[in-house]
Amino acid sequence: MNPPFDVDTVLSELTLEEKASLLSGVDDWYTQVIDRPGLTRPVPAIEVGDGPHGLRKETGVDMVWVPATGFPTASAMGATWDRRLMRRVAAAIGEEARAEGVQVVLGPGVNMKRSPLCGRNFEYFSEDPLHSGELGVAYVAGLQSVGVGASLKHFAANNQEVERTRISVVADERTLRETYLAAFERVVTRAEPWTVMCSYNRLLGVHASQNRWLLTEVLREDWGFTGAVVSDWDAVHDRVAALRAGLDLEMPGTGGVTDAEIVAAVRDGVLDLAVVDDAARRVLQLVARAYPGVQHVNGAVMDLGHRAGDRLSARQLEVLRAAEHHELAREAAIAGITLLRNSGRVLPLAEDSDARIAVIGAFAEHPRIQGGGSSGVAPTRVDVPLEAIREIAGERVRYAPGYVAAVRNAYQDDNLAILAAHGIASEADRPRVARRSEVLSAELRLAESVQRISTLPLSDTARRLIEEAAAVAADADTVVVFAGLPLSYEQEANDRYTLALPADQNALLVRMAEVCADTGAALIVVLANGSPVTMDLWHDHADAILETGLGGQAVGSAVAEVLFGRRAPSGKTAETYPLSIEDTPGYPTWQGERGTVLYGEGVFIGYRWYDALRREVRYPFGHGLSYTEFAYADLAVEVVDAAAGDVTVACTIVNAGSRAGDEVVQLYVGDPEAEVARPIRELRGFEKVRLQPAESVRIEFALRNRDFAYWDSVAERADGKRGLWRREGGEFRIEVAASSRDIRLSATIQLPDDPTIPPLVRDAELRDTVASRFVQGHAG
Repeated sequence: MNPPFDVDTVLSELTLEEKASLLSGVDDWYTQVIDRPGLTRPVPAIEVGDGPHGLRKETGVDMVWVPATGFPTASAMGATWDRRLMRRVAAAIGEEARAEGVQVVLGPGVNMKRSPLCGRNFEYFSEDPLHSGELGVAYVAGLQSVGVGASLKHFAANNQEVERTRISVVADERTLRETYLAAFERVVTRAEPWTVMCSYNRLLGVHASQNRWLLTEVLREDWGFTGAVVSDWDAVHDRVAALRAGLDLEMPGTGGVTDAEIVAAVRDGVLDLAVVDDAARRVLQLVARAYPGVQHVNGAVMDLGHRAGDRLSARQLEVLRAAEHHELAREAAIAGITLLRNSGRVLPLAEDSDARIAVIGAFAEHPRIQGGGSSGVAPTRVDVPLEAIREIAGERVRYAPGYVAAVRNAYQDDNLAILAAHGIASEADRPRVARRSEVLSAELRLAESVQRISTLPLSDTARRLIEEAAAVAADADTVVVFAGLPLSYEQEANDRYTLALPADQNALLVRMAEVCADTGAALIVVLANGSPVTMDLWHDHADAILETGLGGQAVGSAVAEVLFGRRAPSGKTAETYPLSIEDTPGYPTWQGERGTVLYGEGVFIGYRWYDALRREVRYPFGHGLSYTEFAYADLAVEVVDAAAGDVTVACTIVNAGSRAGDEVVQLYVGDPEAEVARPIRELRGFEKVRLQPAESVRIEFALRNRDFAYWDSVAERADGKRGLWRREGGEFRIEVAASSRDIRLSATIQLPDDPTIPPLVRDAELRDTVASRFVQGHAG
């Protein structure tokens, strides 16, 4: 489709005031329209909509959205390790955006999971930058393949929600380049997102929205980004400084206030007109690229008519391809379900059996399908786990809720009702929130009070529900408990304070373990949470544990199919499950203090941290069982070009079991001796394969120079800037694995120093740092 106007022609016809007006939204969701006599072609508006796991199309009524397919959240999609599936899901989101008149979807998010306590972790893929970057590439490619722009977010180092708008991240450049920027770099350079969204936080004291090093030197000059940089909503603090730093589009609009600041700055000579022209050109390019033309600009679904709060009509659902997309959501949910534990192979359950099944847990009736906040989706439908299980197992299923749940809709809990059910009727009786949470909105403080019910003794209601569940479980041969984190634990703008499940759920699981010990029944736990939880109170008593990772609107039927073996689980953890919060990276400095958070753990987050400290974990990164077994054999490692750092790795994977299944083959590289402290192993490739019984496949990986390199912050580049990627010669370990701690095949290779960069200056030879005088023996 031809663009609605020629960018350079229109730019040359605009006044300074009109150019400035393009650099902020007209309201929360639309860019500016410019249409007046004298323009060759008018500049239309485009609409942006929240993502990333489905479209949040606004209706103009607060917290009421146009229905769309609720796909699995990024935490669940991360567990799929499936690039092709991610691309298909993103393309479907893009198709629904076009159908509902949205031209840019705000996603994906590729921030690292520095701590499992971050309340927004469900929106992010992983603790590993290569894994996150690869799925981010697939997401952007899929979304933009249907003519809808992506907004890669949140750039950068946005790894906590508490004090996110003012906290200053203090991290060295190597930590940033290797850990917190690497996924963004991969997506920008390989998928070319139409926009990048800056984050709220400060980086080394400077807000991301006005951080020139981040938005211009790294993003544009180092990575070659040519799209538009957009602010997170209300993240701009100084509009002129932000524009000068490289931020093109401020969202939402400010009613012309910041437009006037830009105009005044140009006229006062403190802002170069060329800076305004460059930013206006990028916004015009975005509009020209995204605008679908005069036909169906509002979207075919919206052209059929819709009022806030209405469900979609049968015709609108057909236009949206809702049934097809629901099946895709189910496929994605199944692919992300991770079998953490299967003692005695109690799973899958037999369909043709008279065994009695007790389904326990309110999430079986009211499934957690997503997290809270701006990513919320009003789903077109929701599959209920209890109903799906009964469709398979029939009348041999009995149910008890086991704990309190009060749900308004698929993206809101009724927190007042939850508190009241636990006997907390007045605000004065609510558990006290953290001191730094006292500045939050009343709604967020209420949600945190729900979190902190666990600090109180169990209520009478909780005890009654547990005993009612015990009575149901006592008459069962298999007990399936649905547990996880309520919506109040995982939402934008606040973080978790604990890794534990709610106290009433833990007490329920302990009680179910007691009942099963008495009756000999199998205990199966199905978890719904967007980030790890601790399990020490009940883990060893559970025969099987399934992790769903907030699996979207079709998770209910997906879980039932996996439980009964109609489909095999194929997910793998995309983050480490620690034994305790005290074990986690950065725990002592997690949320910072006095406006600053120190990333003192450096590049050692996730499995890199636990491996470096030889710390035991509950489940490692990349872990996931199947209903079959896989054998790894015939490792072949070839150094194709030593100077260039080109290496190929190949191995054979065999399905050694009796049924079809999927395996994620992971490739790690380690550098045991270097001038800098390096992780024991780092993910450098992965492939997901599906094999029939006895079938085998040869997997091949291509490693390049960057896969062996670290960021050398003091080396000088040819352009005079400091910092470059350095492959330091020596021995490297090549490991093919089923998880970061299940290494199946390994080899070592030798590579020389990278001959294309300046030689390494060792720490002992540095002369421009304070440390050098200690090396020379002149310290007092």
